[in-house]
Amino acid sequence: MKPVRNPMLALCSLLVLGACTTLSDQDRALLTSASQNAEQAKQQSAQALAAAQAAQASAAQAAADAKSANEKADRMFQRSLRK
Repeated sequence: MKPVRNPMLALCSLLVLGACTTLSDQDRALLTSASQNAEQAKQQSAQALAAAQAAQASAAQAAADAKSANEKADRMFQRSLRK
């Protein structure tokens, strides 16, 4: 009985391996859908990054403008004290 067991085990292993490597149409559709969803997420991420970078640049410009205005106000205040 032992010699029959080894070939049966090998055959079962091959069948299981074959079943794992072949994809049904439903599995392929699921993988395609997941790939498309990932691509859309990647595009949305790139758009969000661009928006965040634009907002960061705008905030930096606003901070520079505020600093400049503050310095100008300080100069005006100092002039008024000297008069």
